[in-house]
Amino acid sequence: MKDFAKSLLDLWRQLGLNQRVSLVLASAVVMAGMVGLFVWSSRPDYQLLYGRLAESDTSTIISMLQESDTPHRVSAGGQSIYVPAEDVHRLRMELASKGLPTGEGVGFEIFDRGQFGLSDFVQRTNYNRALQGELARTISQLDGVKRARVLVVQPENRLLLTNSSLRPTASVFIERDRTQIEPEAVNSIRHLVANAVQGLVADEVAVVDQRGQVLSADLKEDPMLGNATSLIRYRQQVENYLAQKVSDMLEPVVGEGQAIVRVSADIDQDAVVSTEERFDPDSSVVRSEVRTEEDTATSEARRGGVVGAAANTPDSSAELSGGSPLISNEQTHSNRTVNYEINRVVSNITRNPGRVRSVTAAVFIAERPPAADGTPAVPRTQQELDNLRRIVVNALGLIAEGGRSVEDMVSLQEMPFQSPAVDDDLLAIQQQVEWQSWVEVSLPYATLFVALAVLFLFYRMLSRQRPEPLPIEQLMAQADEPINGGGNNNELTPELLNELIRQKPANVGTALRDWVTARKN
Repeated sequence: MKDFAKSLLDLWRQLGLNQRVSLVLASAVVMAGMVGLFVWSSRPDYQLLYGRLAESDTSTIISMLQESDTPHRVSAGGQSIYVPAEDVHRLRMELASKGLPTGEGVGFEIFDRGQFGLSDFVQRTNYNRALQGELARTISQLDGVKRARVLVVQPENRLLLTNSSLRPTASVFIERDRTQIEPEAVNSIRHLVANAVQGLVADEVAVVDQRGQVLSADLKEDPMLGNATSLIRYRQQVENYLAQKVSDMLEPVVGEGQAIVRVSADIDQDAVVSTEERFDPDSSVVRSEVRTEEDTATSEARRGGVVGAAANTPDSSAELSGGSPLISNEQTHSNRTVNYEINRVVSNITRNPGRVRSVTAAVFIAERPPAADGTPAVPRTQQELDNLRRIVVNALGLIAEGGRSVEDMVSLQEMPFQSPAVDDDLLAIQQQVEWQSWVEVSLPYATLFVALAVLFLFYRMLSRQRPEPLPIEQLMAQADEPINGGGNNNELTPELLNELIRQKPANVGTALRDWVTARKN
């Protein structure tokens, strides 16, 4: 150990001023890097405990963390709390057992405590508060919604209903965390609130954002298409549906993103109610038929002959031999009465708006890309374009009518597509996001890399340090000094040279090499 310290001291004495300064700075940098690496490695790995918290929940959770001496960090303006990774699940279970976080408003936990002696009005009010709080918490979990509040108005429960037209209504206030929220999300909020309140319909739910915009104004259902907004929305839905059908059939053939389809639909917005009554005199129907039949039959017998006893004596032979036969009379009467009714057809036709009168389509297809070997692309033939047009016609279900052919209804052309222009602002934002993500990923390894680089540079600097060459004259001058207690001697004896080599072998070797080189020259 003493020899090692002595060699380091000898090395330090041989270095010049600049070399000493560089060595000190390099050592300081290495030590700072090692200390920073140690501090960074000993720092706990923080993970998100809860995010998008209300101010009341944030203060309560932080107070509990401070009482338990749990390290934590607060970010996102006090809405996010980070704790060490190994404590995340434990803290979540502990906070959940205490009902935290509660979220915005009061939920159904208001009924966890027994409340006796409350009036029916207070109970209904508490239920309404709990329902509003639960809906607000649920809506706040949607993407794009930062915070939400729900107000539900229900008709007063009366024994005698004086106005049956009163229905519950609701208002939803949302604070968006981005500039735009999709109409599907707003529609889902409307239906979520409507299905949670008895008797509430989606059209009676108003959704408003923090900018004062009524987001649900254009989403009310209008089966009669009475206003322009409903008509435009219905037309867009029809056109998008038909265009998507055509795109789904063309893209597998021409390639994804190689076809642009636009469909225009003519919508009938007239509501028609018609009543039609028709009579057909040629088509008669028997309404009633009456038949009467009467049969009458009478008979009369008269006798004749000689007056006397023979005539009055019954004798069959006498009857047979003479006298008048029996006289009979039969009558038959038949009556038939038939009533006919003229055929009549009554039709009541009600036609709501929304019928598609006609459809036209415009389709752009990109040219074929060049082959892999550099061969120029071959344009599609007219037969191929006609086949694609026929596919579009069949997909839309078009029928030639009104003197127009299906070719006039569908326009299909092959054209070169231009590469989309790159938005500089969007590209800069994407690059910034990518750079930030790359920095976050590489930050754990950056400190280690810097420390290794500093150690390597320090090693290189030490390896490049060489003792300064001394000329032979200086060695001879040093030889005049007593070495190991020896006397002064002006001659460079072998013993003196051996002693110098033993003390400073590098300097002596360099000096002798330079001296020999100089003697040769």
